[in-house]
Amino acid sequence: MNATPWILGTLIVYKIILIAIGVWASRRTQNTEDFFIGGRKLGPWVAAISASASSSSAWTLLGVSGAAYAWGLAAAWLIPACLMGFAINWFIVAPRIYSQAKQRNCVTLTEYLVGSEQNNLRIYWVRSASFMIIISFIFYIAAQFQASGTTFAATFDMNMNQSILIGGIIIIVYTMIGGFWAVSLTDTLQGLMMALTSVLLPIGALIAVGGPSELFQQLTSLQSDTLRPGMTASIFFIAGTLGIGLGYPGQPHVVNRLMALKDKRSLKRGTAIAISWAVLVYIGMVLLGWCGRVLFSSLPDTEQIFIATARQTFPPVIFGVMIASVLSAIMSTADSQILVAASSLTYDLNQSKSKTKIRLLHSRAVVLGVSILAILLALFASQSVFSRVLFAWHALGSAFGPIVLFRVFGHDIQPKFLGAAMWSGFLGTVFLHLLPNSQGDFLERLVPFFIALFLCFLGKRSV
Repeated sequence: MNATPWILGTLIVYKIILIAIGVWASRRTQNTEDFFIGGRKLGPWVAAISASASSSSAWTLLGVSGAAYAWGLAAAWLIPACLMGFAINWFIVAPRIYSQAKQRNCVTLTEYLVGSEQNNLRIYWVRSASFMIIISFIFYIAAQFQASGTTFAATFDMNMNQSILIGGIIIIVYTMIGGFWAVSLTDTLQGLMMALTSVLLPIGALIAVGGPSELFQQLTSLQSDTLRPGMTASIFFIAGTLGIGLGYPGQPHVVNRLMALKDKRSLKRGTAIAISWAVLVYIGMVLLGWCGRVLFSSLPDTEQIFIATARQTFPPVIFGVMIASVLSAIMSTADSQILVAASSLTYDLNQSKSKTKIRLLHSRAVVLGVSILAILLALFASQSVFSRVLFAWHALGSAFGPIVLFRVFGHDIQPKFLGAAMWSGFLGTVFLHLLPNSQGDFLERLVPFFIALFLCFLGKRSV
């Protein structure tokens, strides 16, 4: 039975739902605060699941399962690494940034980072933060469009350029129409699809392997023979892997969901939902990768283990739905980043006039412009450009994360140290990313973050 019609049918239904959400959300979008932060009215489910999906998305379904396939038992460290990031955001950052951002009327993370003190340095640091966000996200979004195009082209035997345009246009429409509300609701739908897939597929794969005891017996025997050499759980590998979690507080497209929470009750329930989601999804994807290691002795691309296992384990109908969930996840990842990039251009950089005068039409036009630029990069830039987008997560995490952590605990930072921390985190990550990889990428993931944290400490002053 051919799975292609089921994949195509599921995608069509899903995209119709996305457009419908965008139209509905447009009715709740009356001003720029609504467009960029949802009027601070996010309930627990939307805040928790949309934030989780924005921070994880297709990287979790394909990347984590692929890493577990390649690394074997050492991939277990991915679970505490990612859970640590969720715990930092929801137990430490969320309760404080929710109330502080509301009290200070901050709409964007940049506005929260630089504070309200009016001086020439503040304007410079706003521009610096906006530059970092735009540079990181433009290339990241373009890579997402290219990834979705590659998957569409391989699945449906379509032209690559047509695939990129179709995926990009869908995202542009619902993001431009509905803004933050549309992005949050569509990411919630995406996150629920990811959770469902993370339960069904690992269970099916575990049954195919022969159960938990058979899995670990087989995996242990394979560990010393066929798994990638050097991926043992050394101290540097563990430190570098755990360093993934340090990037979470500095992600603007994730933290803005925490700033948009409706009330303390939503915060409490949202924390429980987000942590439960993370446990379910990350354990499921690591388990899937391990099962795939037993089921498939070799694959040309380790990140295809998700698709290969789904094809072998389930009938075409269910396989089609699972592939559709991956395609949807890849396509939907870019929406939050598009909105944040647009907010940096229209809101953060608007220093010459009152922010109340920024019109929704202008904001939507910038969303369109950012999206078109990303699509053009996806269509015409060389592949070598996209090999560098992986620095975006850690570059922003190291640039903004230490400052966020200092501010949520009630400390201000002297302007000169604020800028030094921001730039050292960003440029340090870019520089180390260009060097040969260290084990677990511990240099790139840890050194810039702690340098920035140290600079924050030197410039600390109590509010």
